[in-house]
Amino acid sequence: MALLGALVVSIIWPAAAQPQNYPNRTITFVVPFAAGGLTDVPARILAAMMQERIGQNIVIENKPGGSGVVGGTFAVRAEPDGYTLFANSVADAQNLHYIPVPYNAIDDFAMIGMIAEGPPLVLVIDAKLPYKSLQELVTAARANPTKISFGTSGPATSPAIALTQLNSLAKTDIVGVPYRGSGEAARNVAAGGIDGTFAYYSQAKPLSDDGKLRALAVASAHRIASWPDVPTMEELGYPNFDHRGFVGLAAPAKTPAAIIAFLNRQLNDVVQSQPFRQRMEALGMTVPADNTPQRLAEFMRRETERQGVLAKLSGHQPTAPQR
Repeated sequence: MALLGALVVSIIWPAAAQPQNYPNRTITFVVPFAAGGLTDVPARILAAMMQERIGQNIVIENKPGGSGVVGGTFAVRAEPDGYTLFANSVADAQNLHYIPVPYNAIDDFAMIGMIAEGPPLVLVIDAKLPYKSLQELVTAARANPTKISFGTSGPATSPAIALTQLNSLAKTDIVGVPYRGSGEAARNVAAGGIDGTFAYYSQAKPLSDDGKLRALAVASAHRIASWPDVPTMEELGYPNFDHRGFVGLAAPAKTPAAIIAFLNRQLNDVVQSQPFRQRMEALGMTVPADNTPQRLAEFMRRETERQGVLAKLSGHQPTAPQR
């Protein structure tokens, strides 16, 4: 009887481990930033295309606040059943070094896969200023300490971190002026309120096309295909100057592996499609080829370590996660 019982368990368990009834109701993507932002838009596009494949609704629930920590806290405490997923981003790699975070952004989640990489930051200035190159800007900033101002979006954000790195490498003292977001900062540069900023591609390109901003450099490893005349920071003598966003998808830790595998397949079928790629290219974003849960986890570990090095440039000491 014991052997028979063991045999029955061995037959039933694999079937029970498969998500045979998943999904059978609405799935929620928690986006920890406001609607229309650089994390929200790719997540919404994925949700709309993915729900057609799985036959269940996928809704976006925006929970902004705390540089993404409010939404992350909500998602990490959800039931690990595959019905509450989390759109993670570069903020998860940055927050740990600046503010208390009540969870581990890697170990407390089960990674599903990357939605998109990018867009990169672009160094832009008011088009009415006389500087035609980054070197001219740096020369002026050195000659006039604290006289040039750049908009940022708070200390634990990529625009502020990029400015800190520029000041460190160029030996300048460009002043950071905080705004509610990099888009608002870019618009104020265009209006003549401040001298420049590091803005994301999708925020900077339209204002540059209108002649209001002048792009001096791209903060990524490669030039932007749709903006080929703008050199990279590395080309201009600033090594390892890489500030790109990303949007990933994760679930609470302990979500069954079979559900994670199912979601990864569905995600990849969407993000590798031509329509999705075209939508991302318009945002200055790309789709990774090797898109596994392990790759996203490894990427986040490397990025978290790199962001810690950048945080120290501004004198910040890493803040331990709060439990």
